[in-house]
Amino acid sequence: MYSFLADLVVTIHLAYVGYVVLGELLIVAGIVMGWQWIRNPWFRISHLAMILIVVLEVAAGFKCPLTTWEEQLQEAAGQTVEERSFVGRLVNDIMFCDLPDSSWIWPVAYCSVAGVIVLTLVVAPPRFRARPRATIA
Repeated sequence: MYSFLADLVVTIHLAYVGYVVLGELLIVAGIVMGWQWIRNPWFRISHLAMILIVVLEVAAGFKCPLTTWEEQLQEAAGQTVEERSFVGRLVNDIMFCDLPDSSWIWPVAYCSVAGVIVLTLVVAPPRFRARPRATIA
């Protein structure tokens, strides 16, 4: 059961990252293509909030809670990364690549992505629909 939960947490983690990365790629494409749906305020605000959470974690020196939770579940299952299910190993390999002396790379990457997201918010701000005004007859 712990193994399944660890795989579930790493899959949720990948979905979180995917929402931020693929969402930004779609926003940039939408700016170029003139797609109006990219200006949806719920999408844009949630997108910004998700990357800001990551940047704040890095700034505060916190390890990602999803990573911590996954590691704890994996430990409770008595498994190493190599002993995980195929899906667990695959998602883990996608999420966590080993780079030499990469301690500075990820914080810079997170802050850069946040900067691009803020920039696209300025270039193509969300559009809030005005509520129809009541007419007095």
